Amino acid sequence: MPVIAITREMGSLGKDVARGLGEELGLPVIYHELIDHLADRMRVRKSHVIRLLDGSAGLLERLTADKTSLSIFTADEVFGVAARGAVIRGWGATHLLREVPHAVCVRVCAPFELRKRRMMERVGSDDGERVAEEIRVNDEAHGAIMRRHFDLHWTEPEHYDLVLNTKRVSVAECVSEVLALVRSPQFVETERAREQLADLALAACVRAALRRAPETREAAVQVEAQSGRVTLSGAGSTDEMLAFVEVASAVPGVRDVAYRTHPGAEIRPRFH
Repeated sequence: MPVIAITREMGSLGKDVARGLGEELGLPVIYHELIDHLADRMRVRKSHVIRLLDGSAGLLERLTADKTSLSIFTADEVFGVAARGAVIRGWGATHLLREVPHAVCVRVCAPFELRKRRMMERVGSDDGERVAEEIRVNDEAHGAIMRRHFDLHWTEPEHYDLVLNTKRVSVAECVSEVLALVRSPQFVETERAREQLADLALAACVRAALRRAPETREAAVQVEAQSGRVTLSGAGSTDEMLAFVEVASAVPGVRDVAYRTHPGAEIRPRFH
């Protein structure tokens, strides 16, 4: 199934492009659905997740926010959705899915003043200063999230397969351009591409399981997956390593788990 990831930029019409792609391809368009799931998994209010994402969270909310869990659970959700085929708007999906051969990663943008006018019309406001500040805060929050989790500047074009400026290109034309890539030979979905996405999804699911379990919650461990075989790596005591392997072994889809303490050395406990 096709996988399309689109950046979220307030007033760029990315939302409309995503909707058009979903209609053309018969795919779900994912954005708000992840907010509900993440709020449940982090045991916080939905509004708390929204404020963290758009930069409107207060000082106390920012200080007490579990940003690591938000990142880990977001990746788990994004890979899980992508494996079923979807148009994903925001959530760092354009960067999480960059290594997936058939995923098309798109940035929809527009000049700031045009975005401001669009948002003023959308919310029915004549307060240009307030709307401009809201857009700036949202942009800065999104940029900070991308730098923290991916160590990149998200506006740079080399991070995307396609960049579209809706000042000059209509929503319908944007949809047509993205569809041309989706249907092109270089983005065809192959068995190997599906396997690669499945491996990434399983690794993300294991990271989420390690984060949920009290005994491994603070684990600094690397996770790799290949065809159901999971390899964990990092420092730790024998008891800690056994706990990591036990939690990972219980994740659906995991067939085998090994813990690598250093290159070439693996521990593969067996559980009965």
